Amino acid sequence: MFRALVLQENQNRVTASIEELSETRLPDGDVDIAVEYSSLNYKDGMILKGLGRLVHQYPHVPGADLAGTVMESRSRLFHPGDRVVLTGWRVGELHWGGYAQKARVKSEWLLPLPESLTTKQSMAIGTAGIAAMLAVMALEDHGLTPGKGEVLVTGATGGVGSIAVLLLAARGYSVVAVTGRPELHGYLKSLGATTILDRQELSQPSSKPLESERWVGCVDAVGGTMLARALAQMHYGSSVAAVGLAGGNKLETTVLPFLLRGVNLLGIDSTQCPVARRKQVWSRLANELPLEKLDALTTVVRLAELPRLADEILLGRVRGRVVVDVSA
Repeated sequence: MFRALVLQENQNRVTASIEELSETRLPDGDVDIAVEYSSLNYKDGMILKGLGRLVHQYPHVPGADLAGTVMESRSRLFHPGDRVVLTGWRVGELHWGGYAQKARVKSEWLLPLPESLTTKQSMAIGTAGIAAMLAVMALEDHGLTPGKGEVLVTGATGGVGSIAVLLLAARGYSVVAVTGRPELHGYLKSLGATTILDRQELSQPSSKPLESERWVGCVDAVGGTMLARALAQMHYGSSVAAVGLAGGNKLETTVLPFLLRGVNLLGIDSTQCPVARRKQVWSRLANELPLEKLDALTTVVRLAELPRLADEILLGRVRGRVVVDVSA
């Protein structure tokens, strides 16, 4: 038997409860894992509240991320005792996820945990950290280098934004962090942001298709109007990495930033990212993230706290990363 947070649907209403489950309830897969930690992402918040019809079958165990130790393996890729990490592949959405003490998954979804990271630190990174590093790598693949100017990070106090600020600052970039929470200015400075920009400056539509050139790169975790404003303010030949949609999934803009300034809009997907790219991402994260600062932006919670925190993350009230101790 093992404990899990289980979602049930009744008359289009989704409810969550902690249940004791038998291993016979575990889904198909060739690797059984003793889960130690998971994490809370924006998509997890949507699933916990039954938004977006992301889950197709109930009862369901959510949690897009998990880290732990292999208990049993029917795959030649992993063996009992191996420390492993899983993010993406629509786990916690189409497949049972990490909000449980045990998981059964497909071996091709797993990666060995980097030796320098604990399972807790790997979940402090989680999907948000993978997305942030993919964004930084995409920007650098398109010519971004330190010293060119200011790099904008929207939604900077959230999980993706916080780790993006941390990564960019560690690599020597001048980071401008966008937030509507003045009480967290000190937090963003501690991560390495050089300037804080109030969210109001980018939250209203502009009457101009192009504005003054301000940013040499941008990691956008918000979407909507804020992404449109950022595109209109990019330097010639620069790029925006689009990572999230907390501000909406519609983009009302013109083609002028692309045609007159050669701006690149780079889509970032961490869910179906190929394994080879994932390995590069984890290697860089393990080597480049200042782990003491990663620990400082992390809050550890119990399974029972997740339904409440789902509301908080959807309202943009969660700071940094939330790690879930599935045994607590």
